[in-house]
Amino acid sequence: MSNTAPEGFEDPFAEQQRMRELLSQETCHLIVQVILGHPAHLASLAELDYMIPKNEVAILNQLETLQEAGILDVYVHEPNVSTRNLPSKFWGPTERGVEILYQHNFLRGVPIARAVYEETNKSERVQRHEDAPRPTLPKAVREALDFDEPDMKETETS
Repeated sequence: MSNTAPEGFEDPFAEQQRMRELLSQETCHLIVQVILGHPAHLASLAELDYMIPKNEVAILNQLETLQEAGILDVYVHEPNVSTRNLPSKFWGPTERGVEILYQHNFLRGVPIARAVYEETNKSERVQRHEDAPRPTLPKAVREALDFDEPDMKETETS
């Protein structure tokens, strides 16, 4: 009997191990943390470059690897394409990416990643990028990453 999965079927354990190895690589891990901590969960290359102590080429290589794995994708905000000082391309999670990040317990850290991102002093350029208009993530991704505090109104029971 063969230990390989039939054609057309992936070995779920091998896929899980592959994703764990990918997400544990330092640069990939940092990219995911910055994106999860970003207020819009969509970061420009300049924002990633500022927040991650690696060179831009290394970051781009890992972004492409995460994109090939289906975890991240490039989201383009067309109105910014012709604007010189604003980014038009943003990296953010896909629906599949959110599922993978959930399976590997990354989503539990979203509130902490947000706090770290918010408390980081940013350059004028990075702040301009953070404030730039950007596309909307797919609804399923937005909902999965929505960790806003619930209303703190106390309800009385009788």
